[in-house]
Amino acid sequence: MEQTALTRPQFFFTTAPLPCPYLPDRLERKIVTELNGPKSEHLHELLAKGGFRRSHSIAYAPACAGCKACVPVRVHVEDFKMRRSLARAWKRNSNITAHVVSARATTEQFELFNRYQKSRHANSDMANMGFYEYCAMVEDSPIHTYLVEFRSPASKLVAVCLTDQTQDGLSAVYSFFSEEPEYAGLGNFVVLWLIEHARALSLPYAYLGYWIAESPKMAYKTRFKPLQALGPNGWVSLENWERSL
Repeated sequence: MEQTALTRPQFFFTTAPLPCPYLPDRLERKIVTELNGPKSEHLHELLAKGGFRRSHSIAYAPACAGCKACVPVRVHVEDFKMRRSLARAWKRNSNITAHVVSARATTEQFELFNRYQKSRHANSDMANMGFYEYCAMVEDSPIHTYLVEFRSPASKLVAVCLTDQTQDGLSAVYSFFSEEPEYAGLGNFVVLWLIEHARALSLPYAYLGYWIAESPKMAYKTRFKPLQALGPNGWVSLENWERSL
């Protein structure tokens, strides 16, 4: 008698409401599922195309009642052209070198991460993260994940991008960088490098997470045109997405 292997069901859960970190006077909820087992890569691939993001071994997406402010966005690498303001950031930081390294946390990274949080996100939970929590953020991944370290000519660490690689693109999980005046435009430079690295790997997309029109922290993402947004009819240009509202 032929036996059929049982497949473990994939469970999805919603989190309890918490204050929204991006929009005041709003609550956020997420739908989450665990990434584990031999099919984690395939599951993550499918979920990423559906607008999910990854944190540790969890995939999540917004599930906020009455709010659809978080819009998944990605850059179509083949169509991307560096506009003037971005070209200036690229040229200004052209002496910065990028090094792809394994997803292993170091104290050097954490010190930069800590300075960045206290400067940009002083009131967030991440600003209170200790070294071991940072280690978990970097190292706890069941899929193909690595770090990109950006260094000055003197080998000083000035930026880091935690990156997931899938079959159709690169996903910027989290990036942080120096805010010293001599590195102006470094945040844009990191995204530009990610797009160009995806191009070099013949990957069609660079996933930039969620864009929120009402959040100044997210405004920079619209610089990377043409940007695609995920809506009810799938991935479309951000302009078409806005017209459909």
